[in-house]
Amino acid sequence: MAGDGEGIGTLSKTINTLVDRPKETIKNQTQKGKYMKIGIISDTHHRTTLHKEAISHLLSEGAEYLLHTGDIGTKEHIKMLEDTQKPYRVVFGNNDHHLMALSGRYHIYKEPYYLQIEGIKIKMMHLPYYMTPDSDIIISGHTHQFSAQLTNKKLFLNSGEVCARNKPLSEAMILEITNSSYIVDRFYRNPKDIEWQKRRFIFDR
Repeated sequence: MAGDGEGIGTLSKTINTLVDRPKETIKNQTQKGKYMKIGIISDTHHRTTLHKEAISHLLSEGAEYLLHTGDIGTKEHIKMLEDTQKPYRVVFGNNDHHLMALSGRYHIYKEPYYLQIEGIKIKMMHLPYYMTPDSDIIISGHTHQFSAQLTNKKLFLNSGEVCARNKPLSEAMILEITNSSYIVDRFYRNPKDIEWQKRRFIFDR
């Protein structure tokens, strides 16, 4: 892990790409006291339609940033995130070795990947092997199981699976951050259904 003052790049919504930096800062025009919404997905694999629909739903829910915690599957899926023109980050999953050459062209990085969004320290990974509480929010994938837990003021998240492989549910997550709370919305639906269901979890910061 890089020191808090080293290797920190500053990005805006237009995204000034910095490559091979272990830690970056994403800045937006979010005003003090305004809610901030981060869309989180994982484990798309090769389910392109479900990937597209999950991204579309997160945007419809007001996601200002998009994070994907691995096994994204294809270059096309990364491009879909980029085409939203929202700041996004992806970490490689254990099934993404064929995408390694894209790390210089897109915002896809090796795990664990550290970043800051509006002063909130976030650690992203695919495999849940880097779970030390050294960030405000620790986000993993791989298990295909949703989880949201606050432990000693550190928020641990897993958005579940987009691909609906382990269960007949495609899943996505919105993390809303306020001055006093973490609000986690779990979205899920059977791929045969149109409407998304929602369950909300609220944690004091």
